[in-house]
Amino acid sequence: MTVAELFTFAVVAGLLVMSPGPNGVLIAKTVPTSGRAAGFANILGFSASFYLHGTLSVLGISLILVQSAYAFSIVKYLGAAYLCWIGIKALIDAYKGGQSKVQVAPAKRERTLYRAFAEGFLTNILNPKTSMFYLAAFPQFISPTESGILVSYQLVTIHCLLNAIWFGGIVFLFATLTKAASSGSFQRWLKGVTGVVFIGFGLKLASIRPNL
Repeated sequence: MTVAELFTFAVVAGLLVMSPGPNGVLIAKTVPTSGRAAGFANILGFSASFYLHGTLSVLGISLILVQSAYAFSIVKYLGAAYLCWIGIKALIDAYKGGQSKVQVAPAKRERTLYRAFAEGFLTNILNPKTSMFYLAAFPQFISPTESGILVSYQLVTIHCLLNAIWFGGIVFLFATLTKAASSGSFQRWLKGVTGVVFIGFGLKLASIRPNL
């Protein structure tokens, strides 16, 4: 796997991490009443779920790759369509310039570290979007000359590191980053960039051919 491929995945995964979603909402609920340690326990829960999603995706892709080029093509085009759909939806939201005003209320009672970890894990493991993203992205980086399992876990690790950096920053600078991330101009810019990158990523996925 080349440095350019790693960088491409890191850019797309980073945009996915930065986009507003349930993880940010959970951090916003946890930190005000339970502290930074509980926020980092949330993040550890996120990472644990990513590795489980990655394992399920690796098993699924490995099974598909040993079947046929036809099966590979089906998954490839479904993955490309999914990525393009994310991109188009983001561009539409950016064009409209609107955003939903979600009021995030802090947690009513303090969380234990175990409970914070469990909430972070369940928030992601019950969300199929992570597995769908991995299933769409992994085939671009699996080469017959490399270990598909090793490469896949390397990509999951990159995703986890980006997630830890982004949400770790939010934990430390919660008030400042919450204000910036909730501004209309920031979200519109982020959605526009996300839309373009994901559409390009989907078109690139649609163009690859399996080496079977």
